[in-house]
Amino acid sequence: MVSGTDAQGERYRFDPGSLSLELLLTGGPGPYERYEIAHTPSALAEWFTGSRLALTAPLTDVRIRPAELTALKELRDTLYRVAPALARGERPSDDDLALLNSGTAEIPRPLVDPKTRKLAWAPPVTGKQLLGAVARDAIGLVAGERSGRVRECSADDCYLLFLDTSRSGNRRWCSMERCGNRAKIRASRARTETA
Repeated sequence: MVSGTDAQGERYRFDPGSLSLELLLTGGPGPYERYEIAHTPSALAEWFTGSRLALTAPLTDVRIRPAELTALKELRDTLYRVAPALARGERPSDDDLALLNSGTAEIPRPLVDPKTRKLAWAPPVTGKQLLGAVARDAIGLVAGERSGRVRECSADDCYLLFLDTSRSGNRRWCSMERCGNRAKIRASRARTETA
């Protein structure tokens, strides 16, 4: 679950449901540049230590080189084209799919920590491995069993994308605390004004 801050400075919880959609929260092209947090390799490495990948096993030794930062941002920009296409039921471009496919060469290697006997990532976790993890997750959104579950928030002024993991498959809002609550308030006011 990621915490966000909207344009009015209000905090809310948001679970995009997948690592690749979570990466979109680090900034992006065009209007999303103002949200950029991946200015340096170390800044993006720090972000990954709090990502859903770290929920699987702690990310303690993350090393992203400048070229890997550039590649991760290119993948993120590609996801800004792929995810909305999926949410609209459209087919992503062949070029975008080729970029996703090319990113899957390496992923973080899991191991059992001998001291704790818990899952850990073999250090160091490199930017190339992180790129592979995000690309594989995105491929799962395009062609896996989660295909067809990418959604865009139904609020007119929200463009957050998420994986609908609800049983019924009809989640509409990025967050019930944020957009869902605002929609309920508007609907209630409209009913009151009509009555």
